[in-house]
Amino acid sequence: MRQSAPLRELARETSLEARHLVLPMFVREGLAEPAAIGSLPGVVQHSLDSLKRAAADAAEAGVGGVMLFGVPSARDAIGSGADDPDGILNVATRAVAAEVGDALVVQTDLCLDEFTDHGHCGVLSASGAVDNDATLERYCSMALAQARAGSQVLGLSGMMDGQVAAARETLDAEGFQDTLLLAYSAKYASAFYGPFREAVDSQLQGDRRAYQMDPGNRREGVREALLDQDEGADIVMVKPAMAFLDVLREVRNAVDLPVWAYQVSGEYAMIEAAAANGWIDRRVSVLESLLSIRRAGADVVLSYWAVEAARWLR
Repeated sequence: MRQSAPLRELARETSLEARHLVLPMFVREGLAEPAAIGSLPGVVQHSLDSLKRAAADAAEAGVGGVMLFGVPSARDAIGSGADDPDGILNVATRAVAAEVGDALVVQTDLCLDEFTDHGHCGVLSASGAVDNDATLERYCSMALAQARAGSQVLGLSGMMDGQVAAARETLDAEGFQDTLLLAYSAKYASAFYGPFREAVDSQLQGDRRAYQMDPGNRREGVREALLDQDEGADIVMVKPAMAFLDVLREVRNAVDLPVWAYQVSGEYAMIEAAAANGWIDRRVSVLESLLSIRRAGADVVLSYWAVEAARWLR
């Protein structure tokens, strides 16, 4: 069954197609031209114009969607720019939605960390801890702003208790019953997020271990996914992907929803660095890494290689 390429293809259990891929994209307020991200070779912070061109390029390549992250020029303690209709993420969402129409799914990150001057994913209490309930109020306001801007899928990535139920209730009450919620259910406090923090110019000092998951916990990841399913999530996420493939498989077996995974910035950077040194074959390694995430149970993979991989797969 392995002796020729056609036989291998007939026997292959897991497929990887362009439609299985979503491209994360960064847009920075005030840029006239794209700005390179040093720790993510080939990835940029976009201007509004370059973002629209890149989204159209992603649509042409056949990827399933784009996930937008905003990088504002000003921040404050409550992340005011996150739900401002004229804030960079909401402006960018309207622009991309108008540019691509129904050619792909426009998605947005729903979290405060890019917009706060302390870099945490929520509003802080007087003691400096994240105030879960106050943060949910901000998330609900963000959800409405993003839905009004044209986002079809809201990526709830902050790991606050009750975030899915709160956003769902708010959206339904305002007539956005068809706006989907992607719950970052099993999001671990990982070392692999480092390059992402450069990409969004994170202001974080310290870590997020008080609300992101402990990397030693597998059963807890399943429990979080089941809770989000019960709260009304349309999709659940495991993040990072490659270091948590066991969790991904457990979640896939446990829930009835689509399960997505995020191949995060550190995973991308490691393969790029090894390939640049000639230690591995870049194209083969990229495709193998994506296939491994699909094989573990992901219906869709968020990856910075989405467009390039989609073209290789044609």
